[in-house]
Amino acid sequence: MKNIISWILRLAAALILLQTLFFKFTGAPESIYIFEQVGMEPWGRFGSGVAELIASILLLLPRTVGLGALMGVGVISGAIFFHLTSLGIEVQGDGGLLFYLAVVVFVCCIILLKLYWNQVRNILTLITK
Repeated sequence: MKNIISWILRLAAALILLQTLFFKFTGAPESIYIFEQVGMEPWGRFGSGVAELIASILLLLPRTVGLGALMGVGVISGAIFFHLTSLGIEVQGDGGLLFYLAVVVFVCCIILLKLYWNQVRNILTLITK
């Protein structure tokens, strides 16, 4: 059962993160608007896109799920922060969709981080040696 729940959470978080990449990397007007509002256009748009791509890949690989979840929490925390401080819940009439998707990714990654904490600890131990 843990494996099924893990895959549902991993796929949900990764798919949400991956679907935003098209908009970030192609310079969609909505994406440019968001990053202009927070003073991070274009480097923030590309940087967050690369980070989200890496987090998604790590989430989908069994040996790095925990690391992907940790990275996912970090990346999506920035998005949630900007929604709550400068963008607002609703951006350009989206009804809050981007914010709610960010919350879903955050919750999925927090649960995955809890499930895979030993994996994260082992990876961090290897890195710091």
